[in-house]
Amino acid sequence: MSILTIENVSKRFGDNEVIQGLCLDVKAGEFVSILGPSGSGKSTIFNLVGGLLTPDEGKIQLQNKSIIGKNGSISYMPQTPSLLPWRTILQNVLLGQELQGEINREKAIEMIEKAGLNEFMHSYPHELSGGMKQRVAFIRALLSPQPIILLDEPFSALDELTRIDMQKWLLDIWDSHKPTILFVTHNIEEALFLSDRIFVLSHRPSHVISELKVPFSRPRKEELLLKDQFLESKRTIHFALKGRDSV
Repeated sequence: MSILTIENVSKRFGDNEVIQGLCLDVKAGEFVSILGPSGSGKSTIFNLVGGLLTPDEGKIQLQNKSIIGKNGSISYMPQTPSLLPWRTILQNVLLGQELQGEINREKAIEMIEKAGLNEFMHSYPHELSGGMKQRVAFIRALLSPQPIILLDEPFSALDELTRIDMQKWLLDIWDSHKPTILFVTHNIEEALFLSDRIFVLSHRPSHVISELKVPFSRPRKEELLLKDQFLESKRTIHFALKGRDSV
């Protein structure tokens, strides 16, 4: 059953058509990535799903109900952690629940401990590293009661080693809780390593040019990144982004 359905969605800003006839879906408990070149409208898609923008044409449905122009329907984690500097880590994690009036302090503490941040529970964001802040932001998104989490290039600002560590941590959390995730990235390896399915976008006006079911079983280990099948899948997506078949 699809949690999120985007059907024939188009969006223009003046004479600039950013998205044209976009169709994709995300099923319950699925990890789906949107992969596209820079400027292909990936963040615009998230703004449409989040209700910050409205499409010129098409439908956006969450659990079979239209969410066009509606805020608060999804849980969102942006590129930067966006933690409130005057709130402790625990208080930041609880923010999404507070806004929805559904506080579960015990669950929040449990998730912080599992993330290895127990000693920082009552610390403030400026006392944490970049990777730690991203863990806090994801826990906050995970604990929010909405049925889907949108992750907007959350690891793009991290160095290579920290990014891989965060990807592995995210997979561990996802394997444990199976949240429904829509993930935006421009990194082919990241999309392949994390996802069940990948939608590849064209240049503007953006539309889906390829849908790939990721062929790797779970759980996934870092060694997968060097396997021939992984490199072949990466090659396939690379050429799809270039608009031509692999050779």
